[in-house]
Amino acid sequence: MEKDLWKKLDKVILFVPLAIIIALCIVFLVYPENSSQILNLVRIFLGNDFGLYYIILGVGAVAVSIYIAFSRYGKIKLGNIEKPIYGDFKWGAMIFTSTMAADILFYSLSEWAMYANEKFITDKDSIQLWSSTYPLFHWGPIAWSFYIVLAVAFGFMIHIRGRKKQRFSEACRPLFGDLVDGVLGKVIDIVCIVALICGTATTFSVTTPLLSQGISRVTGLPSSTGMVIMILALIAVVYTITVLFGIKGISKLASFCVYLFFALLVYVLVCGGQIVYIFETGINGLGNMIQNFIGMATYTDPLRENSFPQNWTLYYWAYWMAWCVATPFFIATISKGRTIKNVIIGGYCCGLSGTYLSFIILGNFGLGQQMHNGSGLADVIYNADSSINYSAILDVFNGLPIPELGIIVLVISMIAFYATTFDTLTLVVSNYSYKKIGEKEEQGKFLRVFWSILFIMFPIALIFSKGTLANLQSVSIIAAFPIGIIIILVTISFFKDAKLFLKEQGYEDKTISAK
Repeated sequence: MEKDLWKKLDKVILFVPLAIIIALCIVFLVYPENSSQILNLVRIFLGNDFGLYYIILGVGAVAVSIYIAFSRYGKIKLGNIEKPIYGDFKWGAMIFTSTMAADILFYSLSEWAMYANEKFITDKDSIQLWSSTYPLFHWGPIAWSFYIVLAVAFGFMIHIRGRKKQRFSEACRPLFGDLVDGVLGKVIDIVCIVALICGTATTFSVTTPLLSQGISRVTGLPSSTGMVIMILALIAVVYTITVLFGIKGISKLASFCVYLFFALLVYVLVCGGQIVYIFETGINGLGNMIQNFIGMATYTDPLRENSFPQNWTLYYWAYWMAWCVATPFFIATISKGRTIKNVIIGGYCCGLSGTYLSFIILGNFGLGQQMHNGSGLADVIYNADSSINYSAILDVFNGLPIPELGIIVLVISMIAFYATTFDTLTLVVSNYSYKKIGEKEEQGKFLRVFWSILFIMFPIALIFSKGTLANLQSVSIIAAFPIGIIIILVTISFFKDAKLFLKEQGYEDKTISAK
């Protein structure tokens, strides 16, 4: 009941992140230049001195996920029910849309251009090959492995052990015992929540101006900071309304989002006149990534000849780690009734198939205009000062017979992606605010609205501070640093607890579920 909500809440977890975010908003609004300088200095320090930390985390997460899937742990079923609670399509749709905000559309359209003038790419003398390869790498198995490893750990915690706290600290209980009920647990959870808000703020701040430009181009209204703020408010209203309906509402919105997403891809593919080029470039890029995967995953540029991994690869791993705070919990929740192996293999298949389709079709459509027509898009989309020309990104649609139609579908798709993803985040983070919450308990509506508002505050401050992409990337890289340590702790805890569980169950070579 709502009247009992106050007693159930963990006030520290609720209000300390609020205070930190308000303080950050004030600093970024009042001292935008100083804030940018500090962000840049910290980013340079982490990238130059701790870059190997992010690289090892990425390679390690992939290796661990594959090991879990094909070891005895992969046979464990998450929950003692006969069939999964969601069918394969709904499950896959929710995984894809809950983890891919509108940034997938933004980066699909523009990331190839961001690499086109990088020294690391130009030295290879093949923009065609490497600008289509690196997006598939940065949004590929390593990125998804962060989600999948944690989803398995959280699924085990929720569906097998039946724990009443859905937090990172609780996932560390097998390692630290009752210490997670004290200061250590509070620190872990506060760090996670602040990191998540920073990660989502990066997404909002980078991609929402593209929405503003799209609406401006279709309606003729001027694109401005005010319009961006109005769009953020509209998105917050949409995902707040949807989240009040719980997972059932998210499931329906996710399915709609997937249909809309594929409608955009089909329109670009069929009407863009580049079907053969798009797929040939996609297969070429995919093959190149597979062939060079180990080298790309471990490339550190020790002599700093181009700083490509520091500028890009570390950012993407950090970006995905910051989002790890919430989305794996959601994947774990909707995976009840599936084996751990099924969650891992299915998660990779659903995530990578949707992601790669987006980058291959939308990305290669823009790259094709550059390579065939000399459109010059690569020179104007991403500028030397790391600022983004959002209007130039929309010029990609000039290669379609009705550009406005493509932009309209893009705008609606981005709003749908935003709403679906932040529905998920709001539901999951609301669980953090409770001292205890059962698997089937519903959070208070007031709490979901509270988190909906909090998620929107920091990106507004970042937008008003007029940060470049480099500054926004710095926010994610800094926020993700402690999250990497927590991911390691959660993984160790999972192995310790799962090993004990198998011993309790009397392990045999068959599918295992709770007795």
